[in-house]
Amino acid sequence: MSNIKLGLLDQSVVRRGQTVKEAIDETIATAQLADKLGYSRFWISEHHNSTFIAGSTPEVLMVKLADATNRIRIGSGGIMLPNHSTLKVAENFRMLETLFPGRIDLGMGRAPGGDRITASLLNPSNDFSEERYLQQLNHLQHFFRDTAATQHGKIIATPQAATIPEQWVLSSSGGSARIAADFGLGLAVAKFINGFVTPAVIETYRKNFEPSEQYQQPREILSAFVLCAETEERALYMRKNLDYILLQFDKGIYEDFPDGETIAKYQFTASDMERIRYNSGRIISGTPDRVKEQLDRLASDFDVDEIVISTMMDNAPERKRSFELLAEAFALPAQA
Repeated sequence: MSNIKLGLLDQSVVRRGQTVKEAIDETIATAQLADKLGYSRFWISEHHNSTFIAGSTPEVLMVKLADATNRIRIGSGGIMLPNHSTLKVAENFRMLETLFPGRIDLGMGRAPGGDRITASLLNPSNDFSEERYLQQLNHLQHFFRDTAATQHGKIIATPQAATIPEQWVLSSSGGSARIAADFGLGLAVAKFINGFVTPAVIETYRKNFEPSEQYQQPREILSAFVLCAETEERALYMRKNLDYILLQFDKGIYEDFPDGETIAKYQFTASDMERIRYNSGRIISGTPDRVKEQLDRLASDFDVDEIVISTMMDNAPERKRSFELLAEAFALPAQA
């Protein structure tokens, strides 16, 4: 499949020996690189109560990222809506859209972005129900259209921006796909979370899509972990790094981001290998030609024209080079 657009998802990972400031500075530098290389959008995540992921407030960091770049769309991937006041989300993103019109994405999810105790502290009214999440999405549409009201009168989400951020529902299952369709919003399918997600999710979304004020036609993005290196040997090294990191996540270990030396010495057990095989559908890795072939096939299978990639690894220069190799392989429209 030709003419695929590529975006980046960044979690502001704090590597061993790195400060939080250095991790955030790397996120800013990566956004600037993505802008220069011709990536379509740059999304950042929301995580809480983790010492190795610094990205907890995407709506704040987005201001810096948008100001530090020129063309690329900047977005949340995503705002975990149940953690927040809906009105405040609307006001935050209206302000962002006012400052950077036509460049802001609001990706939304319903996962807590951490443990439930932390989520309850972020928003004590959060009952973790789907009904509450749907109510928030509904209220958000009214805030963006200036049609929100209570029995006491109209409620305006300020500033009243002339345009609305692109809205995307993050999904790793068919349920969220149906929600995106019902609200007429974009769908971002997270294959990097659920490696077993199938094109049926997008088929469900398209079949049930209700045109909205923002989107007359369905809009889809697919996301995956992607690792690209100049040699197969380095690609395998990067793959082992990510396999190890995902194993740590599966074991509930979020306190420390392992370094390459620790990972190189680790011997995977039989149960580890079983879990690595289980996670394999979340990851694409290899040399540029091989990765392009796999991403082209993935885009064709899911019938999408845009893929957002996430690259978690211990080596910052190799991570940067991975993004450069991908941009070259897909002939992205680099800035002069």
